[in-house]
Amino acid sequence: MRKLVAFLLTGLALYGVYWFAVNRLFDEGSYRKQVAFGSVFVPYGWAYALAFLGALVLLVLLYSLLYTALVNRLQGRRKSPWPLFLQGVTHLFLWVLILLVYYPVVQVVAASFDPTNNLFSFRRPDTGFLLLDAKVIPYLPNPSLENYVKLVEGVVLHPYQVALALLAGLALLGVGIVGLLRRLLAPEAWMDFWQGRLLFLMALLVFALALSLSPRQFTGQGTETKFLLWVRNTFLISGLTGLLAVLLTATAGYAFARFRHLPGRYPMLLFFIFVQMFPGFLALVAIYYLLSWLDLLNTFTGLVLAYSGGIISFGTWVYKGYLESISPSLEEAAMVDGATRWQVFTKILLPLSAPMFVFIFLLQFVGTYSEFVLANLVLTGVESWNVGVGLRSFTTGQFQTKWGVFAAASVLGSLPILFLFYGFQQYFVSGYTAGAVKE
Repeated sequence: MRKLVAFLLTGLALYGVYWFAVNRLFDEGSYRKQVAFGSVFVPYGWAYALAFLGALVLLVLLYSLLYTALVNRLQGRRKSPWPLFLQGVTHLFLWVLILLVYYPVVQVVAASFDPTNNLFSFRRPDTGFLLLDAKVIPYLPNPSLENYVKLVEGVVLHPYQVALALLAGLALLGVGIVGLLRRLLAPEAWMDFWQGRLLFLMALLVFALALSLSPRQFTGQGTETKFLLWVRNTFLISGLTGLLAVLLTATAGYAFARFRHLPGRYPMLLFFIFVQMFPGFLALVAIYYLLSWLDLLNTFTGLVLAYSGGIISFGTWVYKGYLESISPSLEEAAMVDGATRWQVFTKILLPLSAPMFVFIFLLQFVGTYSEFVLANLVLTGVESWNVGVGLRSFTTGQFQTKWGVFAAASVLGSLPILFLFYGFQQYFVSGYTAGAVKE
C-alpha cells in the first residue's frame, strides 16, 4: 500500500512539473517582450544553464563508470561506481558554490582597473560574445591603474617611512616564500616559527608606519587622496581597541574562572549572555549621549571606548572557558613555592594564554576594521574618517558615483584583513575551540 501511494504521489508531482513547464515556462506569452535597457535577454536561458549542469553530471557519471570498470578489470573485483559518482557530484556542487561566492570579488577587482565606470553603466557592450555583452564576464576595453593612482596621489612620505614600507614588503615576501615551501615540502617546525615571526614583524612595521603618518602629508585635491590616511586611522582605532579588549577580558575572565565564590559571579555571567542577545546598534542613542556628555565626539578615544565595550561580554566568556581548561593544580604548585596570585597570573597564565589573546585581539581588530554605523555617528570630517566611512563617500557624490575608485579602495582596504586571516587562521580556529572546552 505504501509503495502504491508513493508511486501515485510521484506521478502526480511529475505531472505537475510537466504542466507548469508546458503552460508557463515554455509559453512565449509569459515572457516580457521589452527588456531593461542594456540587458541581454536569452529565451529559455535557464534551460541552457540546467542543460549545461546536466551535461557536467553526465560527464562525471561516465568517468565514474569507466574508471570503476577499469579498476575492476585490473584488480579482479566488483566495485560499485556510485560512491565515486556521488563524490564527483559533491565536488562539482562545491566548485559551483565557490564560483558563486567569489564572483562578486572578481567583479570588484575588475571594476578597480576600469577608470570609465563601464562595468556599472547601462550601455551594453557589442562584442558578439554573449557573456561579455551581458557583463557576466567583466568587460574591460582599456584597463589601467588610474583608480589606484588617485588613492595615493599627493602623498608625501619621509625617507624613514619609505624604509619601513620596504621592510614590511620584504617581510611579506618572506611569508609568501615560507608559505610556498609549506606547499612544496613536508611541514616542519621551523616553517611555523619563521612564518609567525615574519608576520609579527610585518604587523609591527605596518603599525609603526601608520603611527608615523600625519594629515599634513596628504596634499592631494579630493577625498580619494585621503585613503591612506583613513587606513592609518583605522589601524589606530582597531589596534587600540584590540589591545584594550585583551586587557579587559584577561582580568575579567580570570576573575570569573578562578574566583568561584565571588559575590554576584553567576548573575554577572548571565548578564553577559543577556547583553549578547541584542545587536550593538540598539545602543547608538545611549552611546552618542554618553560621548556627547563626556565631550568625546569626533575623537578616536570615544570610538575606541565604544568599541571596547562590545567585546567584553564575549571575550570574557571565551577566556573564562580557556582558563577552565587549564588545571588549577599548576597555579597551586606555584603558590606552594612562594608565588603570589599576581605572579601566578602574570608569569604562568598570561604566557600560556598567548594564543587566546591573539585570537581576541584579531577578532576585535577585524570586527572594527570596516565598521560603519558607529564610526559614521561619532567621526566627522574627512581627516577623521575610517575606511568604512571613507568608502561610503565614494558612492554618495553629488554628480557622479566613483565606482572605480570605490572598487580600488575596497581591494586595497581588504588586503590587511586578508593577510591577517592567512597568517593567523590557526588562532581563529584554536581560539573558538579552546574557549568552548571545560575541564
